[in-house]
Amino acid sequence: MELEYIEHISPVLKDGIKNYLIDIDGTITDDVPNEEPERMVTCEPYPDALETINKWYDEGHQICFFTSRTENLKQITIDWLDKHGFKYHSVLCGKPRGGNYHWIDNHLVRATRYKGRFTDLVEKQVTIEVFKEDGE
Repeated sequence: MELEYIEHISPVLKDGIKNYLIDIDGTITDDVPNEEPERMVTCEPYPDALETINKWYDEGHQICFFTSRTENLKQITIDWLDKHGFKYHSVLCGKPRGGNYHWIDNHLVRATRYKGRFTDLVEKQVTIEVFKEDGE
């Protein structure tokens, strides 16, 4: 893992290393609702997602799966990720459903909406919502 640790300070990403928070259902596999956990065992990963995420991991990036699956489904999720060969550092459960996410942080945050294909990321100019600056 490409992190630096200093006593009593949170780990710091090294230059050029990204911290990916990646959804599971509808992003790396079929959209399986929590109400149908039996499907979580049998669904197949999207091949381009598996290949791209493992490439990012091998390049030293942080991979965290952040899912709306509930805590009681965490082990099923970990077993599925491991069975299919996903490389990752952590799994966070309990992301609220709904999709109207807006991340506020004191650090630069980038978001990419999954639209059916996992690839390397490219730069593109888009319009985003931001806080007003003084004088605006």
